[in-house]
Amino acid sequence: MEHVYIPPERSRQRVPNPNYRKGRAKEYSVIYALRKEGWMVSRSAASHGAVDVFAARDGRVLLVQVKSGKARATKEELNELVMWGKHSNGDAEVWYYKGRGEVVKRRVYAAKRGGG
Repeated sequence: MEHVYIPPERSRQRVPNPNYRKGRAKEYSVIYALRKEGWMVSRSAASHGAVDVFAARDGRVLLVQVKSGKARATKEELNELVMWGKHSNGDAEVWYYKGRGEVVKRRVYAAKRGGG
């Protein structure tokens, strides 16, 4: 039987850090809530950008940055989220998950709607 050497760094599967797992769980909560409301939803996996969740419904676009615990959106993240909203003509929001499941939604950009 031939033995193959596997370096230690490749022999173990990486386990995401607890903050990443917590954040990912909250992103899935957003996805579930939006899907219940009839939105088509996608998550930006391993996102380090401003948009964690993209959603569309009836010609509308919603871009969501998800924060939980004491985390807050930085000025740079907010600026980038607003730019995403402008370029996609979508609503841009930050959803803050507080304790005990409370969610505070803050709209940082409102899409321009037709008719004017």
